[in-house]
Amino acid sequence: MRAVTLPEFGDECVLTLAEVPDPQPGSGEVVIDVAAAGVNRADLLQRQGHYPPPKGESDIPGLEVSGTISAVGDDVDGWSVGTEVCAVLAGGGYAEKVAVPAGQLLPVPSGVSLIDAAGLPEVACTVWSNIVMTAHLQEGEVFLQHGGSSGIGTMSIQVARALGARVAVTAGSAEKLERCRELGAEILIDYKQQDFVEQVKDAADGRGADVILDVIGAKYLARNVSALAPDGRLVIIGMQGGAKAELNIGALLAKRGSVIATSLRGRDKADKERIVAEVRKHLWPLIESGQIKPVIDRTMPLDQVADAHRLLNDSTHIGKVLLTV
Repeated sequence: MRAVTLPEFGDECVLTLAEVPDPQPGSGEVVIDVAAAGVNRADLLQRQGHYPPPKGESDIPGLEVSGTISAVGDDVDGWSVGTEVCAVLAGGGYAEKVAVPAGQLLPVPSGVSLIDAAGLPEVACTVWSNIVMTAHLQEGEVFLQHGGSSGIGTMSIQVARALGARVAVTAGSAEKLERCRELGAEILIDYKQQDFVEQVKDAADGRGADVILDVIGAKYLARNVSALAPDGRLVIIGMQGGAKAELNIGALLAKRGSVIATSLRGRDKADKERIVAEVRKHLWPLIESGQIKPVIDRTMPLDQVADAHRLLNDSTHIGKVLLTV
């Protein structure tokens, strides 16, 4: 099969389309003939040598796919050859075929195309596990998403609105903020021109945000703590702004605040299965009803993977970028 390989680490030019052996399903696994794969910032980090796959997982980049089951291993119940699915992966998605544990499969939601479904698993599992299962966002609370026009952001806006929260977002242009507004955000902050701490507090009667989902990391740590409401929860899922920063414990104590850091890729299979099951039970019906929709910026063929990585690096997209196979 064809797959994107990494003979070395570096810029987009190291991404190499090559012939590699077809995967075989192990016990509890299925093989998917891939229709499309989502492109995520974690893939860019892996390409640069900063985010290796967990031990024993594929070195091929790609954390989510959609496609059709073509083989089923032993001890798999409820899935059969020919079923259209999407899946969250620990790696291997930039390929014509991928083996995946059956517990990480999701059916393609009714009303969503097979290609567009590739943009759902990673963001759905990341958003639901963090703002619902970890931060316990409640109706009437204020939710702040940094990078509101990203794949994560466009999903979290819709989920938070469905939960009855007030949604604040940061983004870097009027176009991106307008798209966030269309998805349900009501507090729109241009981080290049405005102080998000002041803007969130002003919109929340001085309290701040009850839950913050942050992809920036070190650069925003102190300001995120300042932006928290009493008993607020800051969940960090990215390090675009660095990995090391000082934390004012006194400021956190004064607010009885929580700082939580999570990742999806490195979780064990049982934990991922638990998250996927919760997403299928609670979030999938919202997608199938049309209340929440995948936001796809564009699709690109697999042999244009370098251009797809450049697009994500430049942050000119809104929503998900997909590679078609």
